[in-house]
This record gives sequence, structure tokens and C-alpha cells, in this order.
Amino acid sequence: MNDSHGRRITYLRLSVTDTCNLRCRYCVPGDHARRQCYEQSLPYEDLLRIARCAVELGIGKIRVTGGEPLVRTGLVGFLGQLSEIRGLDELVLTTNGILLERYAAGLRAAGVDRLNVSLDSLNPVTFRSITEGGSLARVLGGLKAAEQAGFPPPKINVVVMRDINDEEVLDFAALTMSSTNTVRFIEYMPTGGAEDWRKRFVSGGEILRRIESRYRLEHLTGDPSAGPARNFRIVGAKGTLGVVTAVSSHFCQSCNRIRITSAGVAKGCLFGQDITDLKPYLGSDCYEELKDVLRRTIIGKPSSHHIGKRTSNDSEVRMYKIGG
Repeated sequence: MNDSHGRRITYLRLSVTDTCNLRCRYCVPGDHARRQCYEQSLPYEDLLRIARCAVELGIGKIRVTGGEPLVRTGLVGFLGQLSEIRGLDELVLTTNGILLERYAAGLRAAGVDRLNVSLDSLNPVTFRSITEGGSLARVLGGLKAAEQAGFPPPKINVVVMRDINDEEVLDFAALTMSSTNTVRFIEYMPTGGAEDWRKRFVSGGEILRRIESRYRLEHLTGDPSAGPARNFRIVGAKGTLGVVTAVSSHFCQSCNRIRITSAGVAKGCLFGQDITDLKPYLGSDCYEELKDVLRRTIIGKPSSHHIGKRTSNDSEVRMYKIGG
């Protein structure tokens, strides 16, 4: 389907939980990490019904997100059911990697095609600070297990924050020299009441300039899996790197996704104010009504977001509740 602005919508980000085993400062910033209010996640049966409707409407790619998806019991079986939906071309999972070593083989067997892994520091101390106690060693072990399970090289997502991990940009870029992974640098977004976000913000342009101070880059085009990233390769490198500029140079004109929260709320835009509660349409006799609501979500997708502007209400957005 196309939305009202002519964009073809083929991608669904489906959150299965808003709980997480980490408290990353850009996702649950400040004291909100200690006063989280979790919502009741939909049963897998309902999430599967939503996914089937979405695929019938032209969705070809589903990314399962959270929170941290792997903390939810029964996830591997649910992913197996998703992978069997006729017409679904690609099933992807985003994870923080903490539990990946345990589940990697099962995820691959269930039909997950690719993984995105959040990894914001290569320094164990910095990583522990960003995540409020997370173990870098466990994430690295998870990446190794994913490789052994037969996954293609995962995308490694790095949220760059000034004076926290921005000095590691070149270290992450260097990973692509000997590895076929893709490292994606993501601009820090003003979510969840992070009042100091402008102080922490590092633009995609600055990130690229830092990399180009040491390496020669070539711009890559035509990668259908690149999503919102602008992708590059260091000349001679095995892997690639990307920059996601949601704030400094947004990609709304080519956005092809909608979102469903774990509580069953549909959103046409990560920062959009228009939401639709799908729960009233999840009964076994409401399939066509559910499809119609999803159709209206696609058609009504806004033309662009307004994050980072003084007039926008960014403090209302809780990243862990809407799947990032």
C-alpha cells in the first residue's frame, strides 16, 4: 500500500514487550529508569493476527523489537509462527545481545533472517555506565553465538553521545576493516524527557568528518536493507558503516514503516501524535475491521516528524514503549 504522500509502506516494527534487562540512558533516561510503568503486552495470538493483516496489506518486512524481545517467554516459538506467514519476505530481530548467546541457535532455526544488535561502547566500564550495569562480555559472546548459528553479519547499532562514547567512533569504524559487520552510528534523539540531549547530540555530519580524518570513505547506494541509514565503506574494508540522521537530516520523505507497540497501539511515525488502539479489533470476528484500521494507519501516516524543534513535545516519547 501507499500512504497519502505516495510512499510505499512495506515495513512493520512490531514490539513484543516494553520490559528490558538494561536501562540505557537514551531509552529510559534520568530517574524514569527507576519508576517505569509497564503496560500489559498483547498475547502472541493477537500479535500474530496483526502481523498477518499487515502482510496482507503489503508489508514484506517485520522487525521484532522491544524493550528487549528476548526477555519475553515463548518468543522463539512466536518468531517461528511469524516466519511462516505467507508473503513475508524478511523477519528481523533487534536485541541488546545480553541473552543472545542463549537463544541464537533457536532464533536461526525459527526462521529469523537477520539481527540488529545494540552496542554503544567497546569499553566495559563505559558500557556498564550507559546501560546501568550491563555486561559487554555477554553481548560479545552473543555476537559470536550468532555467527556460529549461521546468521549473516549483524548490524551493530551505536547511539553516539558527546562526552560519553563519542570518542569511540573511530574504534567502531575500525571494526569494519577486518569484519563484514555493518556498524550504524545513530544520532542521539530527544526522547523520554532527556533535558540535556542537545549537549549530548553529535550530528551525523560530525561523525562522518571524524571518520574521514583517518579513513577514506566511499558512499554506497542500492542496499535494500540499509533502511534509513546512509551507508559507506572505508576503502579496503570488509564491512560497512552507516549513519542514521533522524534529527539533523531526517529521512521522512522515504520512510516506509509503521509501528505497533506491545500493548497494541498503532503509530504511523515514531514521533507522531496520532495513535490507534487496536485492541477493540482483535476479536476472531473482527479480522476485516482490524485490516481496515491498519489500512487507515498506513494512509494517514504523517509527512514528517518534528523532533528536535523547540515546539515539539519530545518529552512524551518513551523509546522503550514504542520499539525504537
